[in-house]
Amino acid sequence: LFCPCLIYGAYVFLPFDTPLLPTVSARLVYTLRCAAFATFPIVLGMIVSGISRLCSSALEPFGELQREVEIHRTYVSQSVQLFILYFFNMAVLATYLPQELLKLIPLLTGLFAVSRLIYWLSYAIGRSFRAFGFSMTFLPLLAMLLWNLYSMLVLEPQNVLA
Repeated sequence: LFCPCLIYGAYVFLPFDTPLLPTVSARLVYTLRCAAFATFPIVLGMIVSGISRLCSSALEPFGELQREVEIHRTYVSQSVQLFILYFFNMAVLATYLPQELLKLIPLLTGLFAVSRLIYWLSYAIGRSFRAFGFSMTFLPLLAMLLWNLYSMLVLEPQNVLA
């Protein structure tokens, strides 16, 4: 319930509009530019993971990892996997959305970045708290996937392979 309310509130109250994007290629470039901001938490995680690996007291670099190092490595790995799914779904979503709803693309990108940071923080606190951050990432991804499949198979079945 939190994610749709957050997206709706940001959609209504944030004072920005998307540029006019009449072609599919312009929409994909816009999505690509927005997705660049979603990589910020991943790059930050890579930096912190490298620093924690350098500062760990492990004698063997390829030996058993300490918990502090393992948390950051797992976060980066999972974030990269989710980002790939998120980006492809956002790219398909941008091709099916009408012009007035393209404001959702940067809002979903911001939600992804913030939710990954919340997941990282909650994962570092304790493994039982990470469900909130993960659900803030996964449930919008699932909603985008369902909308994309609905758009492809029901709204425009003749253009599935076009």
